[in-house]
Amino acid sequence: MLDHDPDVHTDETPSIHASRPDFADERDALDAYSRVVTEVVDAAAHAVVAISVSERVDEAGRALPGGGGSGFLFTPDGLILTNSHVVHRARRIEVSTTAGQTFAADLLGEDPHTDLALLRVSSTQSLPILPLGSARAIRVGQLVVAIGNPLGFACTVTAGVVSALGRSLRATGGRLIEDVIQTDAALNPGNSGGPLLDAHGRVIGVNTAIIAGAQGICFATSIDTANQVVTALMRHGRVRRASLGLGAQNLRLPRRYVRYFELGSESAVRVMEIAAGGPAARSGFEPGDTIVSFDAGVIDGIDALHRALNADAIGREVGIGILRRDRRLELRVTPGELLN
Repeated sequence: MLDHDPDVHTDETPSIHASRPDFADERDALDAYSRVVTEVVDAAAHAVVAISVSERVDEAGRALPGGGGSGFLFTPDGLILTNSHVVHRARRIEVSTTAGQTFAADLLGEDPHTDLALLRVSSTQSLPILPLGSARAIRVGQLVVAIGNPLGFACTVTAGVVSALGRSLRATGGRLIEDVIQTDAALNPGNSGGPLLDAHGRVIGVNTAIIAGAQGICFATSIDTANQVVTALMRHGRVRRASLGLGAQNLRLPRRYVRYFELGSESAVRVMEIAAGGPAARSGFEPGDTIVSFDAGVIDGIDALHRALNADAIGREVGIGILRRDRRLELRVTPGELLN
């Protein structure tokens, strides 16, 4: 028989809270986490928009189904960042805000190679904006918040941490998107183009991709990359890149080649086809040539060649080292501009 009331806590019957001296600390930590997330959402959600594409066209002008995604305002006069794949080949783009406003949007430019696009809407009033931060200062493990419109559910918030930095993600055109942020903040179709925010409500990335079938592996293009792309789109309407006018594939070199020619890498780029009248054709390239250097820099694969073919290379003569059968040659070539 009990000689005391089990619901009354005495010195002999400590409460569960008293037996857990760290409980208050844990509760405080959870409350602090919640406050950070809610404060970010309160400050940022009004600048996140839903993007609707009523119809697209293919390369032949035939109608394709529309779609949608997310984006965010970053200037009070109506500039919006989103993903290229959200608005690519769109005939009509509409943007809806959390305040219930709907605008027709103009596509100012897009860069499929980084999956970024720039839109503009016109409003008689100053529009709410998100401040742009920098990805250079973020650390693995820090809190991040994602806001978007997954599967049509407007202004959905997820939170997580930065899982990894400096990832690479291959764009639909085959180029690598560099400096990608990996996060476990849940993303779903429709989140594309929405902001990834730090604890201060600053944009550090543009949510861009998930891995089908995986859980907790999501990616955002760094805002530092986005800043460069926006500058180029505002200035030129496109991101300028150089082109050699050839098709190629990665090649693993025999070790005897590496030793004999004293190469800096065991891999290179094999030329498969050459565009008639292009820079490579004019410079004497032949199918089967193996590219091993560009402007004295080692080329160990197509990704390295893409990085070398930046805007600075357009119209500038460079030396490209090749292997042709049993000889090493240097061809002088002036890259042209890549037309997306």
